Amino acid sequence: MTKPATNAERIITALDVENREQALALVRELHAARIFKVGLELFTAEGPPLLYDLKALGKEVFLDLKLHDIPTTVGEAVRVGVRHGAAMMTIHASGGLEMMARAAEVARLEASERGTAKPLLLGVTVLTSLKAEDLAAVGMVADPAAQVRRLAGLAKKAGMDGIVCSAQEIEIVREEVGPEMLIVTPGIRPAGAAAQDQKRVMTPALAVAKGSDYLVIGRPITRAASPAEAFARIVRELETA
Repeated sequence: MTKPATNAERIITALDVENREQALALVRELHAARIFKVGLELFTAEGPPLLYDLKALGKEVFLDLKLHDIPTTVGEAVRVGVRHGAAMMTIHASGGLEMMARAAEVARLEASERGTAKPLLLGVTVLTSLKAEDLAAVGMVADPAAQVRRLAGLAKKAGMDGIVCSAQEIEIVREEVGPEMLIVTPGIRPAGAAAQDQKRVMTPALAVAKGSDYLVIGRPITRAASPAEAFARIVRELETA
């Protein structure tokens, strides 16, 4: 699993729902979707068995737990993620070079030992819910773009496969990390959709035009009257852009 082959494969559908039943109902409806994000809420509710359910339905799992702890703990969490068959996992780049490097090493070794594909490890830069004043309040550089650039460079040095950043920072991340690393963009809202709790948002077509590889989209798909049609509309938007 590297660069997406089609526009439909660019879309990571976020399963921001409460339980297994709701998640699997959405997955069964979204035949054209290949990658589904399982985040903290759903993973805490349902645990690893849900990942096996998704794999059994022929889907890829983006395990979005944003790991951030001492290097040994993060490494062991990544090891378990490999065993559960996660295709993509997120690591907070602000956890530092050693932590990310340990995660990358463990992922490579565990996948090799098990004879499975190594998950793509993605360095999370600055959450899309944060503004400049939020960064300043916790003692970070009060400039999201500068902080994203710094963390993206650190993630590349540590051996991450890609970067998670808002759409506003796509171009500076690409400049920092080069053409090979993946860019995964949350906070994507189709034209006319509400921003909700995301502060730095963008339409799918514009994010791809700026250089994003994968787009994380949740409520505009999952809370639509017809999730399958909402997904198809986004694909059409990408194809006609």
